[in-house]
Amino acid sequence: MRGNENGGGQPKAGRLAFGILMICVYIGVGLLFFFNVLNIDNYTISCIIGGLLCAYGVWRGVRLYKGWN
Repeated sequence: MRGNENGGGQPKAGRLAFGILMICVYIGVGLLFFFNVLNIDNYTISCIIGGLLCAYGVWRGVRLYKGWN
């Protein structure tokens, strides 16, 4: 299985699946903060945290798509 490794010892399919899962988690939790489902006392801070988590989820998606570590 020489072509199935990604350099770090983890198979490409596992790395891809974990990457997609984490992108969904970051964007999902960010949206929960943004729509105030995860209730924080200050709505502004909740929106900031939600925006940062969504932005990081998109950044992880770009990194996954381009193949960066």
